[in-house]
Amino acid sequence: MDAEFQENHLKAYGVTYWTLERDLKVKWLLNYRGGSFLLPDAEIIRRECQIRGVSFEVISDAKASQILDDISSPAVNQEAVVLEKAPKIAVYTPYGKQPWDDAVTMVLTYAEIPYETIYDEEVLKDELLLYDWLHLHHEDFTGQYGKFYRAYRSSAWYIEEKRDAEELAAKLGYGKVSEAKLAVALKIRDYVVGGGFMFAMCSATDSFDIALSAEGVDICEPMFDGDGSDPGYQNKIDYSKTFAFRDFILERSPNVYEFSSIDMTRKRQIPMTTDYFTLMEYSAKWDPIPTMLTQNHTALVKGFMGQTTSFTRNQIKSNVLVMGENRTNKEAKYIHGIKGKGFFTFYGGHDPEDYTHRVGDPKTELDLHPNSPGYRLILNNVLFPAAKKRKQKT
Repeated sequence: MDAEFQENHLKAYGVTYWTLERDLKVKWLLNYRGGSFLLPDAEIIRRECQIRGVSFEVISDAKASQILDDISSPAVNQEAVVLEKAPKIAVYTPYGKQPWDDAVTMVLTYAEIPYETIYDEEVLKDELLLYDWLHLHHEDFTGQYGKFYRAYRSSAWYIEEKRDAEELAAKLGYGKVSEAKLAVALKIRDYVVGGGFMFAMCSATDSFDIALSAEGVDICEPMFDGDGSDPGYQNKIDYSKTFAFRDFILERSPNVYEFSSIDMTRKRQIPMTTDYFTLMEYSAKWDPIPTMLTQNHTALVKGFMGQTTSFTRNQIKSNVLVMGENRTNKEAKYIHGIKGKGFFTFYGGHDPEDYTHRVGDPKTELDLHPNSPGYRLILNNVLFPAAKKRKQKT
């Protein structure tokens, strides 16, 4: 999985997942040649690699044993992690959304990793318990319809989505969309606390935490929910309820395309040509989880924009790991934490290979980006739940 050898990094994850689906174990060789996978040698696996255009090497048992012995040495920052079972994947996404509206569904489809879609009804019926891994689409859990009001309130798609959200909330027994979304966010919180794995990108990251922090507080203006917001609602925000963020200031104006001070989009001063973030390096033997999540063939990854592009560094809780950051700009791009028995990862931005993705833009053709480091981070999270559980050393 290094830069020089692998012709299609993204589909390599799909072959690994496909192997796990057949009840075969895989070893993930952390920090070894870009985070390579050691698969059993079988003709069916070789053929699958060839069909999908994935580069592979066939090595002897003696060579494999030597590699594993070298990796086990305390002198090297490497580790072999056993992947045991293909995780069952759910993507939380509105009905009727096109797959290319979301980077995760695009890369899962491209890598040929199966997933199922769920939305508010399924979440409120506790169907999350059927899945090992949950991705949150670019959702607005605050009930403000993505803060698209100023630019798109007269657009047919905005009017239709608002009507659909109100009808669904009513069907579910809620008087407001914000109340329905809070109920969904609380169910997702419980899923993670109970041991689930959650991955969110773009506006699903900060709007999720904001919704949790504003439980019981009306932060929506009349054009969103028909009545005024609570007076002085900023002082009623409870940061102890969030997963990742603290001390943020909510954006009150409905005409500003922003949820809060968490996001760096309007504060950052970086031209596209120099917009990169750096992946942190962890001890593979002592901290295998963040090491798995940062496996890549480069430590320097191209930045990309979104409604929530990145996170204000000093508004991230101290127990949350910043795994990717632009230190010069004091922003975090890729963060991870533990909540109860489960885990969450937040990744800023919309599409790793579409720098300024906008409403109505064409889909990204991943055939043009088979080695994308930004997309690899998504797929690291997909395979992470497959790892054999072991007691953490730290």
